[in-house]
Amino acid sequence: MDLELSGRTALVTGASAGIGRGIALALAAEGVRLAVTARRRERLEALEKEAGARMTIIECDFMAEGAPQRIAEAALEGLGAVDILVNNAGGSRSFKLDASEAQWEEALTLNFTRQRQLAHALLGQMMARKWGRIVNITGKSEPEGLNGAFAAKAAMHAWAKGLSIEVGKHGITVNSIPPGRIMSEQIERNYTPEFRQWQAEHEIPVGEYGQPADIASLVCFLASPRARYITGAVIPVDGGLRRYQF
Repeated sequence: MDLELSGRTALVTGASAGIGRGIALALAAEGVRLAVTARRRERLEALEKEAGARMTIIECDFMAEGAPQRIAEAALEGLGAVDILVNNAGGSRSFKLDASEAQWEEALTLNFTRQRQLAHALLGQMMARKWGRIVNITGKSEPEGLNGAFAAKAAMHAWAKGLSIEVGKHGITVNSIPPGRIMSEQIERNYTPEFRQWQAEHEIPVGEYGQPADIASLVCFLASPRARYITGAVIPVDGGLRRYQF
């Protein structure tokens, strides 16, 4: 299927490794011109080299004050316009009962506020051109304990649904993808090979952890004109790991 993405432009956050890197490579393969951002410039340069396509590289600390505006301005300067925003930056924040206000604020800022700010910084030019795609890589919002990221992802899903209602008439769609167990440096750091094998065999119906390309394939489709009638959706890519009705 021709996704009709060639010549489009996209900004991918958290693109230096894992899911973000896989998304950037997949979009580049579809002919999308890219701006990529992360804290590690050398990794972004390696990504550009592997993709074999020139990218606008934005080295930036996503948590810094004013970062979303700076990222948006740099992407627009490099690309001329941003058709597609992939909000991928974020991270788990498991808390105890005595977690501080600063810890909660950091978790919510990293996993919700900065994504919202970046999207709103780019919405005006999408609306002016009557076309845009916002794809949020989120996470499960069903709590298995106290985790700042879970609360933030629930906020992301509610915000994205509300935003989709407001911007649909401008040709802009807003969707969210909660990944399951997708192989990455973070997964390798947090889970032993023995646990990964046990979970794959006992809890994941397809019998294995996913790969970044599994997320990237859906991102490419949702970012394309082919997905014009899909918006406000939360679409898990988890090999059947979660057992929820809806």
